[in-house]
Amino acid sequence: MTLGKVFPESLLLIGKVTRPHGIDGLLKINSYAESAETFTNVEVVYLKGVSGEFVEFRVISIKPHKKAFLLKLEGLRTLEKAEQQRGAEIYVSKDCLLRGEGDYFWHELIGLKVYSLKGKFIGEIKHILTTGSNDIFIVGEGKEEVLIPAIHEVVKQIDLEDKRVIISEMEGLLDLNEA
Repeated sequence: MTLGKVFPESLLLIGKVTRPHGIDGLLKINSYAESAETFTNVEVVYLKGVSGEFVEFRVISIKPHKKAFLLKLEGLRTLEKAEQQRGAEIYVSKDCLLRGEGDYFWHELIGLKVYSLKGKFIGEIKHILTTGSNDIFIVGEGKEEVLIPAIHEVVKQIDLEDKRVIISEMEGLLDLNEA
């Protein structure tokens, strides 16, 4: 089923097809999600190829493979069919994703305004970096940027409705970029 060239607001990008794996239509993918559970909790994914069109596929299986995952989709049974999906972006319906209390999707955080507990405007979340232990918010105002660790000791409140994040100014946290 093709969904058209317009990006549906109800979908979320969660990975990318790197290449076929084997001759039976298996896809090697890089996942932007934290675990394979993201794929196992959904029955359907949408692949967006170079044409810009979204094509719906039912998920048959997914398993870890080295630092990537192997994804088997209904309808992809040959190397040739899998090769057609090389480089495709993988989307899922936002409604299918599970999250716990206090969990947020990156797309919800990008663009939020960041303030200190004292009300000082720090900037807007421009990007998010993944590290081994925690994410880091890249917060910018104009050309100035600061790195804010996304940990409970620093991030005190995330308010999606008011589009703001409140942080604690730990000693030296905001002084790092000043010369």
